Amino acid sequence: MKGRFGKVAVLLGGKSAEREVSLKSGSMVLAALRRRGVDAHAFDPAECGLDALIEERFERAFIVLHGRFGEDGTIQGILDWLGIPYTGSGVLGSALAMDKVRAKLLWQASGLPTPPYEVLGAGGDFGAVAARLGLPLMVKPVSEGSSIGMSKVRAAAALDQAYALAVNYDRSVIAEKFIEGAELTAGIVGEEPLPLIRLETPRDFYDYEAKYVAGDTRYLIPCGLQPAKERELQELCVQAFRALGCRGWGRVDLMLDRVEEPFLLEVNTAPGMTDHSLVPMAARAAGLGYEDLCVRILEGARVG
Repeated sequence: MKGRFGKVAVLLGGKSAEREVSLKSGSMVLAALRRRGVDAHAFDPAECGLDALIEERFERAFIVLHGRFGEDGTIQGILDWLGIPYTGSGVLGSALAMDKVRAKLLWQASGLPTPPYEVLGAGGDFGAVAARLGLPLMVKPVSEGSSIGMSKVRAAAALDQAYALAVNYDRSVIAEKFIEGAELTAGIVGEEPLPLIRLETPRDFYDYEAKYVAGDTRYLIPCGLQPAKERELQELCVQAFRALGCRGWGRVDLMLDRVEEPFLLEVNTAPGMTDHSLVPMAARAAGLGYEDLCVRILEGARVG
């Protein structure tokens, strides 16, 4: 296995708001690859100069950096420049998926469904935004993951506070119509969809606590949909993934309204790989164990 992949950098940590999750994801990936005999080494760009990627003579990179500087095309551009093959999407796909507004614009142009939204700005008429979109709303930083900085807003008067929280993480903030119904996610590996997972939480929405801390989140596989409906949604998720120029592996999140109409939320191009994470869970349901999943993702590493 060492000869097959050469010396592999597992990129983890970084300096985004998702650093702690990335460290946990990366440590699990690193251990799994080593158990498979891969010559894998942890590499934290927040602690190591990027020139060390050359000095250490890495031949591949497994990106487990979540959020900014790892999932937004930044590190992908550096690895392209250095000629080091890496896992997941390239510069363009990573950047578009990280930017919720640009992702929505591309989906809309492709005829793919996504909830109505508006970009919020300081001093804007938030009451008018609430009137146009309807309540409740989700307020989100445009370029963050793991539900960081997000709020569910049930009253127009609460939009100011939600905006103030979100703008701490990104200068660009959106208000998105909340879709009442089932929350689903589709892992994609090698551009093939994994079984859908239905997410259920007693919390107000599937927030950071529900994702990484709470023990009462339910992950339903099978997701409870008819097989034909599940296949339809899997294909929609693959279309959404491709529309943004994504490749390799990732995860597409969506909602179903009360009449089972789908609405795309976002694409994660370097999803979590922790013991709470969704792609490993879906892969396991498809008969692909964690170590096999990590090797499969590494096999897809490429430049450009």
